[in-house]
Amino acid sequence: MSTVAELAAIAARIRGRVIEMSHAAETPHLGSSLSCVDLLVATYWGPLRIDPKHPLDPNRDRFILSKGHAATALYVTLAERGFFDAALLDTYDTDGGALPEHPGLQCVPGVEAATGSLGHGLPIALGMALAARIQKRPSRQFVLMSDGECEEGSVWEAAMFAPAQKLDSVVVMVDYNKWQATGRSDEIMALAPLAEKWRAF
Repeated sequence: MSTVAELAAIAARIRGRVIEMSHAAETPHLGSSLSCVDLLVATYWGPLRIDPKHPLDPNRDRFILSKGHAATALYVTLAERGFFDAALLDTYDTDGGALPEHPGLQCVPGVEAATGSLGHGLPIALGMALAARIQKRPSRQFVLMSDGECEEGSVWEAAMFAPAQKLDSVVVMVDYNKWQATGRSDEIMALAPLAEKWRAF
């Protein structure tokens, strides 16, 4: 188990590499990538049951980056965790490179879903949870969403579906950084009280 200081050092390394990648590729979404690093580190060095040497183990936990625009943070996290050689990060968003601006399914080991169009990560995770229950596998599903994404109707449809089907293996995290593409989240679509909305399910 890593100490808080060790986790903070990992997060700092990830943030530094994310900045380098975004600068080199001249891609947007830097703030969104930086704001979720602590959640990624807490999950990948915490409860997520994974083995980078066996990335397709059928009993593994699944992590879905529903806010696919924060792909750089996920890629660097996966490299830090040992899923692939960190040198591959230099190919981010290049012609013929393995790391697209938004993650593609298994574009590199550890990427569990193609995301980028917001509102799809939670439904995907619930489908995985339902499949795991049918197949009697112990897998859990962790979903990282953006706060702006919570404006999508599919998010709340999925939130209603989970308790209706008694799918209790899914963990949802919302990166409540209070910003989205065109301004402050609460000025575009007021979300507060967000925690209470989720607890209602």
